[in-house]
Amino acid sequence: MRWRLIPYAENDAFLNMAIDESVSLRVGSGQSPPTIRFYGWKSHAISIGYFQSLEREVDLENCRAAGVDIVRRRTGGGAVFHEREITYSIIAKEELFPKDIIASYREICGYVIDALGLLGMDAEFKPINDILVKGRKISGNAQTRRGGVLLQHGTLLYEVDVGRMFSLLKVSDEKIRDKMISSAKERVTSVRQQANVDMEDVLAALEKGFTQGREYDAGELTEGELAGARELVESRYKKQEWNGMR
Repeated sequence: MRWRLIPYAENDAFLNMAIDESVSLRVGSGQSPPTIRFYGWKSHAISIGYFQSLEREVDLENCRAAGVDIVRRRTGGGAVFHEREITYSIIAKEELFPKDIIASYREICGYVIDALGLLGMDAEFKPINDILVKGRKISGNAQTRRGGVLLQHGTLLYEVDVGRMFSLLKVSDEKIRDKMISSAKERVTSVRQQANVDMEDVLAALEKGFTQGREYDAGELTEGELAGARELVESRYKKQEWNGMR
């Protein structure tokens, strides 16, 4: 089984989520090989989990004022502020991974843990879907399985501004917000807090972590995948009916 590795590129929030879905559809139909993709966020954004309430989770007024895009993911989990980070997605037929959800998270998060090890960080998997360094969260992950295809994507925090993050998520009481910021600073960390490495070093380590033991080719998105993604941006990911559905 040969995999395709798509190197790091930055897109807006809507296209990032649409690409993941477009590739998933083509992997499911056999048109595309199992795929590993690394990406960033061209402008700062918040993604919310499939089951979350947009108005309950996100401060829409502050996001509008700050020019922060908001998009709903196809995967579950909580709201995520995307700023200085590297995001990955891994998309393949379900049968290539354990049926047990936590076991599959453990396996895929293991690739990130291996990458962090190459950078001198001792990371660990914390079920259901987090990766910790020195007891602090450095990566969150989310998964969906549809049409026989597993899609898992996750973020690796390169730098994190907790105060900015909580200015965009909905916390009504200022005192509670201050407590949450203080608590998050104790619970969350980033690559830059743990190691003096640049983004290129992190990407190189991630590529090794995800491709170790695999046959793969460096590749790019096909015209069909890109066309499908652009259609999905307009028909789904930019639509209020999708983003505000809960």
